[in-house]
Amino acid sequence: MARKETSENPGRLAQIAQTYKMTRQADSKIGLVIAAVGIVTFGVVLALGFLIDHPVYAGILGFLLALLAMAVVFGRRAERAAFGQLEGKPGAAAAVLQNVGRGWTTTPAVAMNKSQDVVHRAVGKAGVVLIGEGNPNRVKSLLAAEKRKVARVVYDVPVHDYIIGTGEGELPLKKVRTTLLRLPRALSGPKTTEVNDRLRALGDLMSNMPIPKGPMPRGGMRMPKGR
Repeated sequence: MARKETSENPGRLAQIAQTYKMTRQADSKIGLVIAAVGIVTFGVVLALGFLIDHPVYAGILGFLLALLAMAVVFGRRAERAAFGQLEGKPGAAAAVLQNVGRGWTTTPAVAMNKSQDVVHRAVGKAGVVLIGEGNPNRVKSLLAAEKRKVARVVYDVPVHDYIIGTGEGELPLKKVRTTLLRLPRALSGPKTTEVNDRLRALGDLMSNMPIPKGPMPRGGMRMPKGR
């Protein structure tokens, strides 16, 4: 057990370090902001501790709250930086879909046209989700065609479709994960597997499509637990 915990800690710390380096490239003030949040949080709680004549307990509580506040702020700024670097890159939506979480299976580039507008597919307990990237006018017809194809294979399953963008009726890249997680569940675990297996027969157009690499945010960063 001790050997397993030792092997997990370096991986977690390495991921946090990698995320920090990535965030700092887009947000040069991240270190100062995190430090300021920690100092202010600890100072406020400690000051309250002196007022109620319990500075030791307040100091311990302030330290824990400072770590929590720093983790929350770091997670949010890291998320903003990650999506900022992905925005506008080919395959960005596929990268986000593949990091939605357990229970979702993503197939990038199930449809594409000559202008390189593309549709990605994800399957989960909410049903089938189709995500279009590219020119909104062209992607609409591409999405509609793919939706009809999916409906012929799994006609009794909900199919949700979105177009990535910041315009009216479009889905911002940073809201893809939360949108999928908020969809109502419509399928059981075995049914989800069945639907995914049936859709795999449709294949994809670009198995080797380049997808942006790097750590992706999953609802904020987690600070390493004390041992």
